[in-house]
Amino acid sequence: MALTSKQRAFLKSEAHRMKPIVQIGKNGLNDQIKTSVRQALDARELIKVQLLQNTDEDIHEVADILEEEIGCDTVLKIGRILILYKQSARKENRKLSIKVKAL
Repeated sequence: MALTSKQRAFLKSEAHRMKPIVQIGKNGLNDQIKTSVRQALDARELIKVQLLQNTDEDIHEVADILEEEIGCDTVLKIGRILILYKQSARKENRKLSIKVKAL
């Protein structure tokens, strides 16, 4: 699902006060990190991912890989922070996606 500019702006404002949940370090983007990103997105729908100083990963490559493999949308890439959004598979966790669809 491609996000509109209104939806992107709304998600960006929602993510502003959040802390990064997933951190990518010297081991890079491995299967464990992909699993934790998938679980966090299913529970919260909107998360921040931080690339630590000691990683060799490029933020653009990480965003492309996560979009392709998990099926999430990149809301924003700024510095070493990545904001990701994906509608939850569980109905009880779909609080944010209802607001996003209304925009």
